[in-house]
Amino acid sequence: MVRAVRLGAPTIIVTDSRGAASADASAIAAGIPSRALMQRAGAAAAAEIATRFSAALHRGVVVVTGAGNNGGDGWVIAHALHAVGIRVRVVECFQSRTTDAKAERDAAIAAGVAHSDDVDSILAGGEDIAVDALVGTGLARDEPLRGRLVKGVAILHLIARRGGSVVAIDVPSGLDATDGMHVGAARCALTLTFGTIKRGQLVARGLCGDIVALDIGLGTHVSAAGSARLATAAWFRESLPEIAADAHKGTRKKIAIIGGAAGMAGAAMLAARGALRSGAGMVKCVVAAESLPAIQEGEPAALCAQWPDNDEAFAATVATWADVILIGPGLGGARARELVERTLRCFDGPVVIDADALNVFAGDAAALVPLLRGRAALLTPHPVEFARLSGQDVDHVLESRFTVPYELAAITSATVLLKGVPTVVSAPDGETIVVAEGTPILATGGAGDVLGGIAATLLAQTGNATMAGALAAFAHGRAASSVSAVQVRGFTLDDVLGVLPAMWSHEATVPRAPILAELPAIGQYA
Repeated sequence: MVRAVRLGAPTIIVTDSRGAASADASAIAAGIPSRALMQRAGAAAAAEIATRFSAALHRGVVVVTGAGNNGGDGWVIAHALHAVGIRVRVVECFQSRTTDAKAERDAAIAAGVAHSDDVDSILAGGEDIAVDALVGTGLARDEPLRGRLVKGVAILHLIARRGGSVVAIDVPSGLDATDGMHVGAARCALTLTFGTIKRGQLVARGLCGDIVALDIGLGTHVSAAGSARLATAAWFRESLPEIAADAHKGTRKKIAIIGGAAGMAGAAMLAARGALRSGAGMVKCVVAAESLPAIQEGEPAALCAQWPDNDEAFAATVATWADVILIGPGLGGARARELVERTLRCFDGPVVIDADALNVFAGDAAALVPLLRGRAALLTPHPVEFARLSGQDVDHVLESRFTVPYELAAITSATVLLKGVPTVVSAPDGETIVVAEGTPILATGGAGDVLGGIAATLLAQTGNATMAGALAAFAHGRAASSVSAVQVRGFTLDDVLGVLPAMWSHEATVPRAPILAELPAIGQYA
């Protein structure tokens, strides 16, 4: 028997700028002084900087501060680094404005921290590490950088280009924490964020570098930030269904893949490989007659059948055999809608619907509702397919990627997995899991077919479309990351499939305190 393990890992919330502010406000209202939160944030950040950049500390650290609480965090960082003997100086782009920031500025200066309001002096000290404490989560992308802020950010760019490391406090200055759009923010080696992960950080992975969420004692108050949670390695290990020692090919489940039109056998084959390398007991590729020889030769572990011509043939060939059907990989052609409707009409079990099987419902997502009939279903569009299906502009989909999956899930009563950076999985009841794994290695034709095969297997083994989609996206992305986090050229999906088996036994490590979650930099080099 296959058993699904209930979620028990610590919950990391993914939120926008408003949610981050709500979490802080909830903690303060409960009695935690706002200055205490600032001190915790700055001290944790300073310790992380000292740990990660120990080899460069002898050249000193320059902290560039703004007027608000983000600048106050910078003053705490400078004070903490100075206290352990690290040469540090603060360059004030603006005078501290908030009460807490003013207090931390006064305390740092009293302790002997060097400081100046001469923005042109940022490069004068020759430091290899620059801390960006200019603007936090409060800056929206429709607020252009102005005046001294422009100059401060420009110099951060120069430090990065000359080989130094820029460390952003909460978000790189100029980045919108909600949607990831930015107005000239500098590329960072490290982004340190507090209590929660910000949506904009996950969209702008190439800009943020390593992302580390630090615990500053918000505790249960992070619930005020929202309910979308980050898929972590610990969550993956605890949620992955077990395969019993006495399992057989029937209990490991049978997956039918309907697709593979003439000239597109490879899509069905990649889906089959994804399923087989994810623990499926049996896989059957139901494809166009022209594609049968390619499937039989290319993936001998999979069974093959030709597209059925009527409901009776479909029932005999597919519906009575499969535990889950994946329909869409390479489906193409004039018969696509006919095959999708026949599948959903004649088969009552769980389904994964991808690619061409979604495109046939372009602008008519509601037509899926009577066909799905409330079953466990997972829709797996990429942004362009999502835009076609929902009748929305693709730019709107990209800008609203954290909310539009739920809107479509509510219409169709199916779980929606919107592929991308990051991948967002939303259920009709509003449950949302954000998967921040993966690299640009997956930005290639066929990656979605592999994901579909993984998801179909996990749907068969868990019966839960939301869990299956999130687990599949995590394994798929983690496999790509294990091949290479940054290098893209020279790697193919064969490399990803080759390491996929190792993902199922990958041991989750507990982050060292006070780290809540850590996401490595991706896509830095082509």
